Amino acid sequence: MRILFIGDVLGRSGRAAVTRYVPRLREKWALDFIVCNGENSAGGFGITEAICEEMVNAGVDCVTLGNHAFDQRETLVFIERQPRLLRPINYPPGTPGRGANLFTAARGQQVLVVNPMGRVFMDAIDDPFAAMEKELGACPLGVACDAVVVDMHAETSSEKMAMGHFVDGRASLVVGTHTHVPTADAQILPGGTAYLTDAGMTGDYDSVIGMEKEEPLRRFIRKTPGSRYEPANGEATLCGVAVEVGGDGLASMIAPVRLGGRLRQEWPQEWGAP
Repeated sequence: MRILFIGDVLGRSGRAAVTRYVPRLREKWALDFIVCNGENSAGGFGITEAICEEMVNAGVDCVTLGNHAFDQRETLVFIERQPRLLRPINYPPGTPGRGANLFTAARGQQVLVVNPMGRVFMDAIDDPFAAMEKELGACPLGVACDAVVVDMHAETSSEKMAMGHFVDGRASLVVGTHTHVPTADAQILPGGTAYLTDAGMTGDYDSVIGMEKEEPLRRFIRKTPGSRYEPANGEATLCGVAVEVGGDGLASMIAPVRLGGRLRQEWPQEWGAP
């Protein structure tokens, strides 16, 4: 099975990259399943129903979120009727939506996607490790599903790495989101789980983590409140990770993906040029 995970989609330029590349990559690379993080897709803050539908129509199978999940108030309502949209699984009981779901991939495979959120330097929410243990116990890899994809939305590298080792051998892919900078540590852990600390941002890198540079710079320099952050709208780099999964649900290949925009281009050589 071939899986593509796309990092935090930021604003209009990030959405344009998704609609530009996803249909082409799905066909060119014969992708079975595509996940993208959409928590910054609505002007950098949250997601709307129209944007979620735009991503799904482009060929994304599942959209994950994070600490900005409910920045757009409409999400509190439409997330209940959109099974392809996940919010962090360790939000308190009673939070609208779901933090995990089982999906049918292109060739009929069953893919479990889980969206835990870290707690270090983040909101004080429930334990993401306990939430993962419960979910994997209910839907174990190789028994109830053919692949498990984990979007670990967290601030610190250590918490993301800890999650990777915690589920090693029980998940196909653990990939970090949130910090908007792609890391260089793509690897297959000893137990067979593909791992990357951060998929990076799908957005304009001539920016401060996706936002127009002037206001963040001014706040760092002057330490005074100012105008609202606005997404940078230059050409985006689609950032993510490509994973090939064997019949046992464990990874046989992992490679970074960076297409378009300012960053050096990367893709899985085994799959051919995009």
